[in-house]
Amino acid sequence: MRELREMAVPRISTPAVRLHAQTAALAGRLADILSRSVPSTGPASASLTFLSEYAASAATPLHELQGTDPIDRLAAGLALSRFEVDLLILAGMPEEHEGVAGVIRSLHPRGEPRPTVGLAGQLLCQSGAERLLLRESLETGPLARSGAIRVPGEVPFVERDLVIADALWNVLLGLDAWPSSLSPITEPSAAAGLEEWFASPSARRVTAALLRGEVCTVLVLAQDEEIALHRVAALAAAAGVSAVKLALPPNAPPETVRLGLLHALARGAIPLLRVSAGDGSGATPLPRVDAFPGPAMVCARFGSGAVRGSRPVLTLPVDRLTHSALAQTWAEALPQLASDAPLLAARYAIDPTLVAEVAGDVTAVEAVEERTATLADVAESVRARCALAVATGAQLMRPQASWENLVLPPDRLSQLREAEARLLYQGRVLDEWGFLAGKSGARGVRMLFAGPPGTGKTLSAEVLASALGVDLLIVDISRVVSKWIGETEKNLAQVFDVAERAQAVLFFDEADALFGKRTEVSDARDRYANLETAYLLSRLEKFEGLAVLSTNLRQNIDGAFLRRLEFVIDFEEPGVVEREALWRCHLPKEAPLAADVRIAELASLYPVVGGFIRNASVAAAFLAAAAGTAITRHHFLRALQREYEKAGRTFPGTPAGMTR
Repeated sequence: MRELREMAVPRISTPAVRLHAQTAALAGRLADILSRSVPSTGPASASLTFLSEYAASAATPLHELQGTDPIDRLAAGLALSRFEVDLLILAGMPEEHEGVAGVIRSLHPRGEPRPTVGLAGQLLCQSGAERLLLRESLETGPLARSGAIRVPGEVPFVERDLVIADALWNVLLGLDAWPSSLSPITEPSAAAGLEEWFASPSARRVTAALLRGEVCTVLVLAQDEEIALHRVAALAAAAGVSAVKLALPPNAPPETVRLGLLHALARGAIPLLRVSAGDGSGATPLPRVDAFPGPAMVCARFGSGAVRGSRPVLTLPVDRLTHSALAQTWAEALPQLASDAPLLAARYAIDPTLVAEVAGDVTAVEAVEERTATLADVAESVRARCALAVATGAQLMRPQASWENLVLPPDRLSQLREAEARLLYQGRVLDEWGFLAGKSGARGVRMLFAGPPGTGKTLSAEVLASALGVDLLIVDISRVVSKWIGETEKNLAQVFDVAERAQAVLFFDEADALFGKRTEVSDARDRYANLETAYLLSRLEKFEGLAVLSTNLRQNIDGAFLRRLEFVIDFEEPGVVEREALWRCHLPKEAPLAADVRIAELASLYPVVGGFIRNASVAAAFLAAAAGTAITRHHFLRALQREYEKAGRTFPGTPAGMTR
């Protein structure tokens, strides 16, 4: 039991001993002042006695406690004088001991447990010049500029409180404490596969600046600020430099930014500030880091606002990893699937930190289910990890269809397979062979599916998404288009952004409503409609994923879009062979078909598209279930007749020999 009790008592850190000694020294000064004005009896004398005993409690002399504690880092980083260090200690004294807080409360004009500017003057100032220095330190000095001490209030200056920065005293004690307004990110940042990026000129330049401690701002830009943060954290770790990752809220106030920089400085770490993009309406304001006496990293998305201030700025773009680097990342993260690493690299172009998180999920599945991981497990984890708030006018669907569910002529199937191959073999063609080097959107694939309703356009998009192991993001055109100027572009920007970040296939149904031909400008509406089309042209060309446009009327699509498409596939009404395959595809093996049902006859006599066949198959099954019989020829004919009526077409009738 004695050993357990001893283990439960935390060791007192050197910073805590140091801070106690400095606090005790100031308590001794305060006791000297009070001894000249406090009577020998009464409550005030008890305070004097406490202060004297507290001052004597520091067993180790201050000169024996010099080192590189947090207080030393602050003093060196902010270039604090001895006077300013004592001022900082005084502001934090009430945090050190309840007895000290009680004494200071008894001396406060409003009974608060905080030292006032006037008390600081009595303790630290011997002359008028030193009192002027005190005012200067608290209004314009490094303690004020950094936010280490605040003097809020509307009362006379000498009666204002000295307020130490939130949670700073705990840090000075050697504790890893953070203010509630800041969110430190503790997840590790993976470095597997980043060697090539570390060797890039921009990364080497930033590494040199980190090692020399240059006073500069490093602007780290990526498609996602989270990727930028983890990438540069891996760079700092590879350089052997201590860094702290902080998540700033959207439009973080300057006080929050200064507080984060102050805490990083006290820890002797480089601040990595992740700037959240907010609601996506315009540029993201970037924080000012002028107060930090060393390199500071600002991690944001491409297109964020400009960096302000006189500090030198180094830009560090987070380039997409090559196929070989991604394959190495997947192989190291999931050695049990190393043979599939090239395929995983082609399917999921995600950053190493996210790869490591996915690997953790897959490994957990292996342990729970006691089996070897599969590609399906990886796909499931990627879906969960990349899931985002879906943009306005979009629906994220998990695909279920496979190539076996798709019935198309061989030449159409061949084009779809080519599109899949274009995504899966980008590493070889673009990275190893060097095609389209430097071209924006080179990794994107853009397709147009044109044809009558029910011919398999949506199903084909679903099959492609399923084959790639990603979700299908279906865009509802009616909700994306807005009558308000600029809102359509904003909604579209969110849709494209979500598709790229979620690794989803982007599907525009009835795309001619958005991608239609531009018109001559006769009024303001035409001009803004043409601006929307121009924006779509630009954004689609830069898209780094698979985008599928679907239309019933190919002739309505603007020719400028057609020139930017890698594939244009016409979906025609199926022939007899395709119709028979479609009937068999939509009739499960378990379906109880009557002896009078002839699938070949249905396919031959009724020229309908796949959507009709699917609907008729389901409707016939329900008719049979209601009748309590197997599915008969009569049920199929009734279901087909309703499909013809819905489409406004004349039902061919019942051929001779086929009873209804």
